[in-house]
Amino acid sequence: MTRSSLRCVLTLLALVLLAGCKTELNTGLTERQANEETALLLRNGIPASRDIDPKTNTLTVWVEQSRFADAVDLLRAHGLPRPHYDSIADVFKGNGLIVSPTEDRARMIYALGEELSHTISDIDGVLAARVQIVIPDNDPLRRDVAAASASVFVKYKQGSHVSDLVPQIKMLVSGGVSGLSYDKVDVVLVPAVLPPAPAAPIGMQEVYGIWVYSGSAEALRLVLAAAAGMVLVFFGLGGRLVWLSRHRLLHRVPGRSLILR
Repeated sequence: MTRSSLRCVLTLLALVLLAGCKTELNTGLTERQANEETALLLRNGIPASRDIDPKTNTLTVWVEQSRFADAVDLLRAHGLPRPHYDSIADVFKGNGLIVSPTEDRARMIYALGEELSHTISDIDGVLAARVQIVIPDNDPLRRDVAAASASVFVKYKQGSHVSDLVPQIKMLVSGGVSGLSYDKVDVVLVPAVLPPAPAAPIGMQEVYGIWVYSGSAEALRLVLAAAAGMVLVFFGLGGRLVWLSRHRLLHRVPGRSLILR
């Protein structure tokens, strides 16, 4: 075995063993969700990768087991993975059942809230949004009619200009619900609390010609040392077997016994 081939074997063995140090972070993700999570983790020095499940055509994000807690805190602070919002088509799927007018009205209000929440979450700097709509069931025979109202919760990224967009958010919600006036929309803004930065940034480090993240350097050294020991034992046993085979062969050849003395 040549030196180059031996190095290839050791590298492949190290990569296979190092793969066992990774743990599953999130699964069942779309391509956009997986890209957002992986990019955020890598930008913050947390080694991450993704792979696709061919059966479900969804993606899974993997991180190093030692950085799992840091990855969870970082994603939660940035509102990832983004929450799923039901559309009107999702809420009013045909199930063949007859619903009451009250249930149908409640489903419509819920669907409007989900659609508006989804729209607000697409604003730059918004990490999560939730719209709660209240439309009273007024009696048409009564003179005093309760007005519709809405509450909007917005979790935003610090340093963004979401607070300057409160009038636009109120206008968006009031315009999306029939009978809802601008002054009946309340918006609550909550800044996201980011986790503390790691004490030392995670960089790359070279270990015997192989570039890995610093957090995996020690594990790679142990793996390579164990692999080198296995190779030495293998060659030692192989050399011993060759010597024994040759020794027996020479004993069987007439007139060659003096060579072994």
